[in-house]
Amino acid sequence: MARPEILFPLFADASGIKGVGPRTAKALARIGLERVVDLIFHLPTGVIDRRLRDSLIGVTPGESVTVLVEVAEHHVPRSERQPWRVVVLGGGIAFELLYFRPRREWLTGALPERAVRVVSGKVDFYDGRLQMPHPDLVLSEAEAASLPPFEPVYGLTEGVSARIMAKAVAGAVARAPDLPEWLDPAMAAREGWPGWRAALAAVHAPEGAASLSPGTPARRRLAYDELLSHQLALQIAREKMRRGKGRVTAGDGGLRAKAAAAFGYPPTGAQTRTLTEIAADMGAGTRMMRLLQGDVGAGKTWVAAMALMIAAEAGGQGALMAPTEILARQHAANLARMAEAAGVEAMLLTGRDKGAAREVKLAAIREGRAQVVIGTHALFSGDVEFHDLRLAVIDEQHRFGVRQRMELTAKAPFGCDLLVMTATPIPRTLALAGYGDLDISVLDEKPPGRQPVETRLVSLDRADDVVARLRAVLAEGRRAYWVCPAVEDSDASDLVSVETRHRALADALGADRVALVHGQMAPDARDAAMAAFQSGERQVLVATTVIEVGVDVPEATIMVIEQAEHFGLAQLHQLRGRVGRGAGRSFCLLLYAAPLGETARARLEIMRETEDGFRIAEEDLRIRGPGDLIGTAQSGLPRFRLADLDADRGLMEMARDDARLALVREPGLDGARGQALRVLLYLFERDASVRLLKGG
Repeated sequence: MARPEILFPLFADASGIKGVGPRTAKALARIGLERVVDLIFHLPTGVIDRRLRDSLIGVTPGESVTVLVEVAEHHVPRSERQPWRVVVLGGGIAFELLYFRPRREWLTGALPERAVRVVSGKVDFYDGRLQMPHPDLVLSEAEAASLPPFEPVYGLTEGVSARIMAKAVAGAVARAPDLPEWLDPAMAAREGWPGWRAALAAVHAPEGAASLSPGTPARRRLAYDELLSHQLALQIAREKMRRGKGRVTAGDGGLRAKAAAAFGYPPTGAQTRTLTEIAADMGAGTRMMRLLQGDVGAGKTWVAAMALMIAAEAGGQGALMAPTEILARQHAANLARMAEAAGVEAMLLTGRDKGAAREVKLAAIREGRAQVVIGTHALFSGDVEFHDLRLAVIDEQHRFGVRQRMELTAKAPFGCDLLVMTATPIPRTLALAGYGDLDISVLDEKPPGRQPVETRLVSLDRADDVVARLRAVLAEGRRAYWVCPAVEDSDASDLVSVETRHRALADALGADRVALVHGQMAPDARDAAMAAFQSGERQVLVATTVIEVGVDVPEATIMVIEQAEHFGLAQLHQLRGRVGRGAGRSFCLLLYAAPLGETARARLEIMRETEDGFRIAEEDLRIRGPGDLIGTAQSGLPRFRLADLDADRGLMEMARDDARLALVREPGLDGARGQALRVLLYLFERDASVRLLKGG
C-alpha cells in the first residue's frame, strides 16, 4: 500500500519551501532536515520574549529586550576595529546600539536621526553604559505591530541563521494538511488535547517559556502521536508473530523436578511465578513472546533452565543464545549439572567448533539428539538446522530489535516460543519502548545466599592503599576483580588500560597471582585466563567490561572499578553483581579521578546508596536521559523526535493500551479510525507495519 496522497506535501523536499535555496537545503540536510515533515517536527528549544517594554531600568546583562526608541545621533568610527555607535533614547534611559563594519547606506536608512523605531536584541553593560550590539530587529512602529510577542528558538547548523531556520519551519508548518483524527475522541477530550494541525501550530508559536514544557497539551498530543505510532507498529509485529505457526508445548514436570533438585536451592516466589507464566504461554496454542528481566543475581538462569526442560518434556528442543562466548560457556557449565540430572543432552556450539567436530554437533542438533543447545548468535547461522525447535531463549538481548526477534523464530519450521532475558533492570518506559511487542515478567526477589555488597568511593590518589589492602585479602585466600575502561593506552585518551593495570598489579602482587581478560584476546587465551581465575590458580582478574554479565565465581569478594566515573550506572551495577555470590563479605570499590563533575558524583553516590537495580535504572534514566544510557545505541531502542521517554512515561503506557485496543476492535485497521491510524503509521514512517497488516 502506497503512502496516502494526503501526506505527499509533508514528504516533499525542504528545497521547495520559499526561502530555502540549494545552499540552505544542503545545510539543513546535515542535521536531518531534508523534507517538510522533518522541519515540522523540528520543535523549538527556546523562546525569546519580544514584548514591548516600557522601562529598561533594572535590566540584566544578556537579557533580550524590545523597546520603542528615538534615534538621537550616530557616532561614526574612526577605524574599522571600532564599532559604529547609534545613541537612542527609550525605556526611560539613553543607550547605544553597536554595529561592527555595517553597510553605511543601510544603517543610516534604517536608523535616521530623530526617527522612532522598535529595536529588539540582547543588552549588556560596558564601562557602566547599557549597549545593544547588533540588534536582532529594527522595525518601524507599523512593522512592529505584527511582531509576535514570543519568538521560537530552534537548533541551528552552520550556514543556517536563526531567521532562515524560523522562516523554513514556518513555511513547512503552513504546508501541513489537515489529517483524519486518529485519537480516540473520548481520550482526547479527557486530556484536553487539540487536534493534530492545531497542536502543530501551537508548538511552533509559543506563548512564553512555559510553552516549551513537555506537559503542555499541544506537546503532549504530538508526543503521544509518535508513541502511539511506535506502539501500534510493535503490536502489529506482535500479532503477526502470534498469527504464525504456534504449538502447544507442555510436559509432565518430570524433567523439571530432576533438574530443580540438582540446582541446589529451592526457587523463590518470583521464580515460581514467572515460570508459571512461561509454562502457561508455552502450553497455549499461540507463540510465546516474553521478556524476563531480573536484577543481578535474581536467578533468571534457573527460570530459563526450567523453560528449556519444558521443551524437552514435550519431545522438542530448546536453544539458549548468549551475546558473548564467555557467557555462553558460563551458561553451558551451569546447565550441564541440571541437564545431566534430568537425563537431557545439552550441547555447546560456538564459532570455534570447526571441521569434523562441528559436523558431529550439527548432526546431533539436526537429528534432535541435542535437546538443549547453548551458543552465541552463530547458533542461527545457515548450517544450523533444528529437528524440532520449541523454545528460543535470548540472554542479555542488547543488540536485537523486533525484526531480529522475528527472524530468529523463523529457524523453527513448526513455530517456536521466544523468551528474551536481561539481567539489566530496564525502566518500565524503556521496556515498553524496546520490548512493547513482548509480555513482561519480572524477577523481583533474590535467592537465599546472596550477600549484600558494601560499596565505597575511593579517590585514585589512594590506589596504592587499595593495592596494599588487596595484598592482605589475597593472603586470606580470597579473589578479586579489577576492571578498567580501556584495553590499550592511547595518546588521545587518559583512560587507564587493562594492560597497564595488569603489569602494575603483576609487579605489586606477583605475576603468578594476576590474570588478564579483554575482548581483543584470542578466545583460547581468554578462556584459559578465565579458567585460571575460576579455579583459584589466579586470584586477581584484571578485565574490561567483558566480564560484565554471566561470570559467576562465588569465591570472588572484591570488585575494583577504576575510573568508575566513565561507566554508566547500569554497567556499574552489573559489574558489582559479579561479587556477593558466596558466603564471604563482599566489597565494591569505585575508584574515581578527582574532582568529580556533578553528574558523575550523582551516579556514584547512587551506587553507594542502593543495590536495587530497578531504582538504579530509573535514576540513570532521570539523570542522563534514554539516549545516553549504556547500551541503548545498540539495543534496538527507537530514537524519538517528539517524545521524551523520561517526561512522557505515562503516555507510553497509554499508547500501548490504545494500540492493543485498536487492533482488537479493527484487526486489519480497515474501519474509519483504522484508516486514520494507517495515516499515522505512514506519517511516522512505520511503512513496514502497514505491509505486515497485509501479510507482508
